[in-house]
Amino acid sequence: MAPKTGRYSVYIRPIQIFLDLVILNLLIVICMRSAMSNFGYHLLVSFFWLVISYYSGYYEVFRYSKGIEILGKLLKQFTFISLITFAYVGFKYKYVTVDEVGFYILWSFLLVGFVKFSIFFLLKKYRILYGGNHRNVIIVGSGKSVEELSEFFTTNPDYGYNLVRVFDLKSNKKQELLDSKIYVVDNKIDEVYASINVLTNNEINDLINFADNSLKTVKFLPDSKNTLLRNLAVEYYEYIPIISLRTIPLDKEVNKRLKRFFDIVFSLVIIVFLLSWLTPILALIIRLESKGPTFFKQKRNGLNYEEFNCFKFRSMHLNPIADLEQVQKNDPRITKIGRFMRKTSIDELPQFFNVLLGDMSVVGPRPHMVSHTEMYAKSVDKFMVRHFIKPGITGLAQTNGFRGEVESERDIINRVKYDIFYLENWSILLDIKIIFITIINAIKGEKKAY
Repeated sequence: MAPKTGRYSVYIRPIQIFLDLVILNLLIVICMRSAMSNFGYHLLVSFFWLVISYYSGYYEVFRYSKGIEILGKLLKQFTFISLITFAYVGFKYKYVTVDEVGFYILWSFLLVGFVKFSIFFLLKKYRILYGGNHRNVIIVGSGKSVEELSEFFTTNPDYGYNLVRVFDLKSNKKQELLDSKIYVVDNKIDEVYASINVLTNNEINDLINFADNSLKTVKFLPDSKNTLLRNLAVEYYEYIPIISLRTIPLDKEVNKRLKRFFDIVFSLVIIVFLLSWLTPILALIIRLESKGPTFFKQKRNGLNYEEFNCFKFRSMHLNPIADLEQVQKNDPRITKIGRFMRKTSIDELPQFFNVLLGDMSVVGPRPHMVSHTEMYAKSVDKFMVRHFIKPGITGLAQTNGFRGEVESERDIINRVKYDIFYLENWSILLDIKIIFITIINAIKGEKKAY
């Protein structure tokens, strides 16, 4: 069987959550009195299970996680669930005995724990036997930490790291660093591990910029003599410390699912209660004013730089340069109804269909035309970092005055800065705040909304 790369947690975690909820609710029927098996209690247990797991990181189990860490998460999860269960029973069902509740908690703990550890160890076996779910990695640098990490990758195939090559930088440092970058691109390397003690600050920054602009992950082996003035996450592969440069909240499956759930609900509300009646009216006005389709479709770059069709209400006369030139102030291509739609951002509403399809999110970095993306990727440092998450209908940069036409280098640089800040500091509350500000700005009207 040919080795397969990729992270399958996108499928495994939802399945595990489903199995856990089935076990918890089924055991209520089996272990508790019939009075306990009511819709309210089932809903309460399921709700608190999900909330507690979110804040405890119960489902945040990685390939380098230890069994003892998983057990700790399991104990923490059931400690809170036990407290909630006993509190609910004591408040509402005083005739239910402590033994009954204890029996339910015990069997829930054993069965949920069995499922969790089974999935964890089956994944390890899968990586060993079939070479699946692996990450191709290289190491840059030399020294004891590099030797230890090389041995770790080689002797622990169950972790799923495929060490392809080590660039020790001993013969020709400058040339080897250049070769390592070329090798990463040409051989589809997923992660780069670099030893800090053999790199200068300029070389470290250069490696970081390369990884950002190439959509690769770079991690550093720390050295006691070096300190990076940045918020870093330290992970341990057994006893070997690894510094992860950038922590992206939306890399966590629970955050990703929460954001996706919010996107689906919000987009359905807009589509059903607004677009369902507004679209026919605008379609009639658009077609009466100018020939052509109601909707304008344009290629944009989204998550992981993949192209998708971005939808808008057509606001311009048909023209051959629509995919090449940005709209400018007093642009003669814009129709009368188009000018109103662009001023109020109504022309962007069909992108809620993109959200529903999964190409976009309600909030995120605004996607650019493919031709402009290619141009900015070459001229603007860290521009490619924006593609680590889905693009949005609105974003933090747009609510801070950097929307619409890019008139100067400052516009695109600041847009990228705000997008990276959003990427590294995402929360559902931040999304709600951005949406609220966007609505207010649309009602008031914005200077660059043309």
